[in-house]
Amino acid sequence: MIEENIKIIHDRIVAACGRVGSDPGAVTLLAVTKTVSVEDIAHALRLGIRQIGESRIQEALAKFPALKLEGVSKHLIGHLQTNKAKKAVELFDVIESLDRLDLAREIDRHAKAAGKSQECYLEIKVSEEETKFGLPSGEADDFLNKIAEFGNINITGVMAMAPYFEDPELARPFFRKAADIFKKLNCRGCRTLSMGMSGDFDIAVEEGANMVRIGTALFK
Repeated sequence: MIEENIKIIHDRIVAACGRVGSDPGAVTLLAVTKTVSVEDIAHALRLGIRQIGESRIQEALAKFPALKLEGVSKHLIGHLQTNKAKKAVELFDVIESLDRLDLAREIDRHAKAAGKSQECYLEIKVSEEETKFGLPSGEADDFLNKIAEFGNINITGVMAMAPYFEDPELARPFFRKAADIFKKLNCRGCRTLSMGMSGDFDIAVEEGANMVRIGTALFK
């Protein structure tokens, strides 16, 4: 089933890229493994998945030791509390949810102690939903200036979450907003635009996402 799902997702990415004339080979599938069993994750890895995303530190601590993760990029995609920054730096290759200065300071401190350059994406808030986290959309450039002094953080991307809609087409303006911010930051080293999930990733790809975060459509 997972093998079939990967093919379906790939075909949808190819179709979405075809509609806008972009390269499907440039789009990375990030497998969201939140609540997914170790057995199913291991199966996906055997099928070639090389990017996985977890939302919670505790879940990653429980799963990662049981998986063969050599050559696999591990992403933290959930909200990160400052008091868990040390564990996040230890566990993850990429922290996609950097959205405030105090968190950046803690990540940098722990990465320096670990002798590591921590790759991070800026999480941008593109909707007004109270349940969504992220840096206000107009503050991204100023935020990068503020953290320029942190020598152990490497900002390589932008992450955003659109609101959920029954009709995924309604998410398009939110993805477009994130893509506009990403384009402005591209000259500053941001190369990955991580947006789009199981229900709306086709629209996200059409709007410029080169990483999509897929859980349900992959592991259902």
